[in-house]
Amino acid sequence: MKKTKRRIGKVLLILVALGVLCYMALIGYVVYREKHIPQPSSYDAIIVLGAQVQANGEPSVQLRWRLDKAVEMYLASPCSVIVCGAQGTDEPAPEAYIMRDLLIADGIPAETVYTDPTSTDTYQNIRNAKTIIETLGLSSPLIITSDYHLSRAMDIAKAEGLAAQGAASPTKQELQYWLKNHGREALAFVKFWLIYYVGLNL
Repeated sequence: MKKTKRRIGKVLLILVALGVLCYMALIGYVVYREKHIPQPSSYDAIIVLGAQVQANGEPSVQLRWRLDKAVEMYLASPCSVIVCGAQGTDEPAPEAYIMRDLLIADGIPAETVYTDPTSTDTYQNIRNAKTIIETLGLSSPLIITSDYHLSRAMDIAKAEGLAAQGAASPTKQELQYWLKNHGREALAFVKFWLIYYVGLNL
């Protein structure tokens, strides 16, 4: 009986160790992909993915950096800008509307900014932005989102038939934020693979 318990314990320890190693490998994959995003060339639209808006209507630091990157890329090559994001339970308005207003305040012409105020995750962001892009007759979008998130967003776009490039905005590099962002993104990649390669409806 004792031998059986020891064997079960050893098996469980091995499984836990393998799980930790797999998780670490996934985080390494996220970091590798993050560091190997090709530099964008010509693009005819910019897609900015949403992030948290504070209760007072101010953008979170992460969202502000995404918008700053959008302004930078717009000035480098003026084109249509699509901002994506629904309203969270603690947000005063849809992220897309607040992003639009901030970009206009930053000098981007109002007539070039299009909103997707209904998408609640990256998959919907991409699908709704694709619909707007096709309506506008455009075909070469540039996705802007946080550095750790960009490679998966581009993979989703490719899976949805959208030939997109990417430009990353920075994020906080303190260890606690780095681990949280990359650890969560590693699990998000697993969900992406299960949806598009296994066919699960998650």
